Amino acid sequence: MQIMSVPIKVPEGANIVIGQSHFIKSVEDIYEAVATTVPQAKFGIAFAEASGPCLVRHDGNDSDLENEAVKACLEIGAGHSFVLILKGAYPINVLNRLKEVQEICNIYCATANAIEVVVAQAATGRGILGVVDGSSPRGVEGDVEKADRVTFLQKIGYKR
Repeated sequence: MQIMSVPIKVPEGANIVIGQSHFIKSVEDIYEAVATTVPQAKFGIAFAEASGPCLVRHDGNDSDLENEAVKACLEIGAGHSFVLILKGAYPINVLNRLKEVQEICNIYCATANAIEVVVAQAATGRGILGVVDGSSPRGVEGDVEKADRVTFLQKIGYKR
């Protein structure tokens, strides 16, 4: 078995959710989950089948984001993985709804950071072991950084 890192660049102004699902209907159910939770969101979904024709199934309401999701899904190359790329919504807006989708087994990340997907290559295919999301900590916040955090959350509407 070989362990490798697959870098994924998130499109400017977008967020990415990567997870594991188990059924061809995943694309439709993820689409419905996003569209009914945040109707104004733009998104693209790709899902890698792990049996039968082993195709990357895809859908979305924005062709550029859909193409980016397909590209990322192919680069990762892990069966039963899915990639959701969002604009006009944050992952926090859809994560609980995604967790309710019956086919979804696991969510590895939900971020706007460039990521590295840690993948195991075995004789039969690839599997996702985890995700490196962003950079390592450089220190601990002090009073100034805490105030900046609160100001940022107020600016984006998550804190009064």
